[in-house]
Amino acid sequence: MESILDRIELALVDVRPFLEADKGNIEIVGYNEQTHVLQLRFLGACKTCSMSAMTLRAGIERAIRLHVPEVHRVEAVS
Repeated sequence: MESILDRIELALVDVRPFLEADKGNIEIVGYNEQTHVLQLRFLGACKTCSMSAMTLRAGIERAIRLHVPEVHRVEAVS
């Protein structure tokens, strides 16, 4: 059986091409199994993009929660 982090990585496969097209990316920092909060870090151009908050909520969090319902919230950390 795949771990939650493996399933999150699989969900990110769907969104990474959009981030990479804008010279950015994202990496998993950690997942808290007690609070069900996933922490991600924006990389490259995504770190300074004014649309990163919208990308996080409307794109990344949506894709992750669709594939990994155990995740209740996604947060960006620096």
